[in-house]
Amino acid sequence: MEFILTEEQLAVKEAAREFAQQTLLPGVIERDTHMTYPTEQVRGMAEMGFLGMMVSPEYGGGGMDTLSYVLAMEELSKVDNSCSVIVSVNNSLVCWGLETYGSEEQKKKYLTKLATGESIGAFCLSEPEAGSDATSQRTTAVDMGDHYIINGTKNWITNGGSSQIHLVIAQTDVEKGHKGINAFIVETDWDGVVIGAKEDKLGIRASDTHTILYNDVKVPKENRIGDDGFGFKFAMKVLSGGRIGIAAQALGIAAGAYELSVKYAKEREAFGKPISQHQAIAFKLADMSTDIEAARLMVYRAAWMKDNGLDYTSGAAMAKLIASDAAMKHTVEAVQVHGGYGFVKEYHVERLMRDAKITQIYEGTSEIQKLVISRNILKGTLYEPMWKPSNS
Repeated sequence: MEFILTEEQLAVKEAAREFAQQTLLPGVIERDTHMTYPTEQVRGMAEMGFLGMMVSPEYGGGGMDTLSYVLAMEELSKVDNSCSVIVSVNNSLVCWGLETYGSEEQKKKYLTKLATGESIGAFCLSEPEAGSDATSQRTTAVDMGDHYIINGTKNWITNGGSSQIHLVIAQTDVEKGHKGINAFIVETDWDGVVIGAKEDKLGIRASDTHTILYNDVKVPKENRIGDDGFGFKFAMKVLSGGRIGIAAQALGIAAGAYELSVKYAKEREAFGKPISQHQAIAFKLADMSTDIEAARLMVYRAAWMKDNGLDYTSGAAMAKLIASDAAMKHTVEAVQVHGGYGFVKEYHVERLMRDAKITQIYEGTSEIQKLVISRNILKGTLYEPMWKPSNS
């Protein structure tokens, strides 16, 4: 088993860290406070190639492996999670879904623009009554022969107000249940696409989160992804990969809070010496480091499984579960280490604490991850992915 990163992977990690510190850090507090969409920063991420990292160079992407993507997500997330979630959605959900399951015509028309950042993508699955229960789609797509008519509402859509391309999950045949669900490519400037107000969120406040309404939107037949009825399987496959991205985001949040805590603990003095020399603080740092390293190994393992063609469903679920729990637990501890300073915006840890919570919710709540893991336990297949290639 190999734990050493390649020179290329190390270069990606260093480039992402430098970009985060030099480009994302300035103004991050103000963007969060005023919910200002990071337009210039997104343009910079596109120029750096962060928006299409895993896409084949044939379609304008970087052709990198999943581990490189995870390394970049971790470094970006130490600083600005409103930006890293844009990277995650565009890479894991939209670009990967299109490249893996889209037609050649769809790739040529849409994927190149998404990979280069000319267009931004959104993944439209959640609804007012269909969050964790993704089978309960109320959005409908009526087959009209050469096109579909889509009607419905999607909630909590990242990139909702800034995207040009939506991947929309909709019910075509209610009687077929999840086998009657399809996935469609919808352009946001088409008639009937209505962007609701931006959500005022606890964390990742600068990211664009909106409700999207589809009112009699005409979608060409060629914009359906895959065969009729493939939509639910498409969504589940895409979300499994997306969970690796969010696990990396959670890891970055925890690691960023830890790095800030170590720095502060060495500088802050109490009772005549740095607080890092007090056992109460030193033990907190030890616990943080240990939990974060354990989460890091799980996240990297999930990425490795995906890169090696193994079934990474459970691996991704485990990684997201442990990393999001570490993010929530240790951002709270980071605030505690900082004391009163941790409760104000200037020291960044209060923002990381607010950002951490969403990693336990989006792209599958922690409870859903436990459901995925437990089902594989009961089927007796939990550890098979380590040596058995995926049949998907």
